[in-house]
Amino acid sequence: MANIAAVATAVPPHRIPQEEAREFAGRFFRRAHPDIQNRLSIFENARIRSRHFCVPAEWFASEKSFQEKNATYIEWACRLGADASRKCLDAAGVRPADVDYLVFVSTTGLATPSIDARLINILGMSPHARRSPVWGLGCAGGAAGLSQAFHYVKGHPSARVLVVAVELCGLTFHFGDLSLANLTATALFADGAAAVLVAGAEAGLPGPEILGTRSTLWPDSYDVMGWNFMNEGMQVVFAKAIPDIIRTRFRENAAEFLKEQGVQIDDIAHFVLHPGGAKVMDAFRESRERFEARAAGK
Repeated sequence: MANIAAVATAVPPHRIPQEEAREFAGRFFRRAHPDIQNRLSIFENARIRSRHFCVPAEWFASEKSFQEKNATYIEWACRLGADASRKCLDAAGVRPADVDYLVFVSTTGLATPSIDARLINILGMSPHARRSPVWGLGCAGGAAGLSQAFHYVKGHPSARVLVVAVELCGLTFHFGDLSLANLTATALFADGAAAVLVAGAEAGLPGPEILGTRSTLWPDSYDVMGWNFMNEGMQVVFAKAIPDIIRTRFRENAAEFLKEQGVQIDDIAHFVLHPGGAKVMDAFRESRERFEARAAGK
């Protein structure tokens, strides 16, 4: 058994309203897209009111080196990761020194020693705590971190595992990139952190139980989402096919996983999704409708 004993989040101080981001994008991308006003509807369609960043709005108005971006990443990954961790542990009534295992998840910067090593020192955790840095999983990183914690406490029922996810997507903004992918990122990306304490059956920490996990990798899907590594830093890769993949594959895959747990997909009252915008949310809804229609023979 694995319980979610506590959760917490942390955001940086600079709040940028979506309208302000829209105005910036209109000025920035007009150089390459004369029809930019027609494309700015993505900001409204994202249904985002505001976002938080670790840098002020004027930071995005000039070119930055990868070295500068990454130094900012290390600073704020530590600050936000520590903030979310302290809130999470306080909510569970657990001291940092009593955490057995730290899983740190991120994809938007690089650090060696890794951020988890730094957090162990910042938080005052045991120097003997196990740790695992998880890099490169993007949107799936938080779920993968939870899965890793789940499997660890299944084998170590008295363990307490702290999962910390930090993404500073704003720092990946490319001043020289006028692509539509960068425009999409400008409408969606932000910075923040979350922490979850997962406890084994003998840890004495009640909470919602994780019943099972599953990972699915579709062949030849490497170009759907990711980064291109440029001299300036990480350049986002977004495929237009993301909503179509969800429409055609999500429900069947989810139903197969739930069947393994003895649950039907229609028994699920709520889904917690990492959406990436309103179009993806709509695709999840359409996925359900499509499979219901197929089941009814329409």
